[in-house]
Amino acid sequence: MWKDEVLEEIYKIREEHAKSFNYDLQAICDDLRQKQSTSGWQIISHPLKQPPLRYNKSLHLPLPIYPQPNCEGGSSC
Repeated sequence: MWKDEVLEEIYKIREEHAKSFNYDLQAICDDLRQKQSTSGWQIISHPLKQPPLRYNKSLHLPLPIYPQPNCEGGSSC
């Protein structure tokens, strides 16, 4: 099987970082947030996208559009 040396190095660094915090997820996240805030890089966050609305004529209210189930074989959903 082919190995990607770059990925292997990333996995090694990530494992060492987690081990240094005894695999405590809260401590790992706190450390990464602290590094992020002192990095000098501009942080850009995007708001979550809301699902598009459709109009429900019977209720006279807009409702979110959710993916419709795949109805194959002529069966009703």
